[in-house]
Amino acid sequence: MSLITPVLVRGINNLSDARYCAGMGADYLTFRLDPVLPEFLQPEAVQELSGWVAGVQLVGEFDTLPVEEINAIAQACRLDYVLLHRRRTPEELAQLRVPALKLIKWIPDMLLEDVEKRFRDQQNQVAGFLLATAPSEPLTTMQRTQLIQQCRTYKIWLGVGFAAPLSVRRLVEEVQPTGIVLEGGEEIKPGLRDFTELEAIFEQLEEE
Repeated sequence: MSLITPVLVRGINNLSDARYCAGMGADYLTFRLDPVLPEFLQPEAVQELSGWVAGVQLVGEFDTLPVEEINAIAQACRLDYVLLHRRRTPEELAQLRVPALKLIKWIPDMLLEDVEKRFRDQQNQVAGFLLATAPSEPLTTMQRTQLIQQCRTYKIWLGVGFAAPLSVRRLVEEVQPTGIVLEGGEEIKPGLRDFTELEAIFEQLEEE
């Protein structure tokens, strides 16, 4: 399936999700490889899951692990990227052996100049930013306008929650983020998974 924008699916923890998302055209699959993160996977599990998929970039999510351990896991799992939850120093980022993406939070009352500084200070050190979780309330007209400008200036991936009250396809067409962030889920039982929600989003993003 060809999609109108790159898609990254976070929190892959089972074979059903890995194979389904890869088959639907997702470009990146993330695995939580830091023990402090929920749904943490051992590197051996990621090696096994990734062996069943092709044509996708593998991403490891990390929070508190030191760079040395991240590099070792990245090599063992053949990761293409790492997704960092907390901010690292330029010296730490320079030591990483694969490119880094940065998870950031949407802070509704954050001053625009502070938002811009946050992006500007890190843009040359990371391969992109993930705004995966949208605010509980739909964006105001001003916030959406600012987000459009930020997506024109920086490499920003957006969670589907930023589409509300519009469709995900409309979000992509109007805001033009670098890509869309989806979330994996749990199997009902081994080999059985309800893909209704994911399927609806993939269908919206399918090239016509």
